[in-house]
Amino acid sequence: MNRLKCSLLLLALVCVACREAQHNDSGTDNPSFSGERWYSDEQVAAGALVFQQNCAVCHGSSAQGTVDDWRERLPDGSFPPPPLDGSAHAWHHPRSVLIQVINEGGVELGGKMPGFDSVLVADEKLAAIAYFQDFWSDEIYANWLQMGGVN
Repeated sequence: MNRLKCSLLLLALVCVACREAQHNDSGTDNPSFSGERWYSDEQVAAGALVFQQNCAVCHGSSAQGTVDDWRERLPDGSFPPPPLDGSAHAWHHPRSVLIQVINEGGVELGGKMPGFDSVLVADEKLAAIAYFQDFWSDEIYANWLQMGGVN
C-alpha cells in the first residue's frame, strides 16, 4: 500500500510541475486575470491523490473523461461522467455548485455519480477541485472567474 501511495504522490508532483510549466507558457487575452488562482500547488498535489483514489475511474486520470461524447446518453438513459479538464461544462459552475455535486452526486443531473459528502472531508473536496482546475487553461479559468466561479 505504501508503494501505491508513493507512486500516486510522484504522479501528483509530476502533474503539478507539468501544469505549472503550461500555465507559465500560456497567456490569456483577458486583462482581468492576474494569473493567480485560488488554490496552491500543495492543494493540487493533495488533490491528485484524492482524485486518483475517488474520481479517476469515471472522469479519467487527468480529468479528461472516459468516453468520446459525454453529452450522449448511455443505453440506460443516464449521461456519462463529463471531462473536468476544462473541455466540458464544469467551468460553467461556481465552486459552490461543484462542491454540491461532489457532496450530493450527479443523479439529479442525469448521471450516476454517487455523493461523496460522507466520504471526503472539506479539504479533500477542495483539493480535488484544485487538481482538475489546474488542467484548465488561463482563458477557461478567467471565464470561470468572470462567471462568479469562486462563489
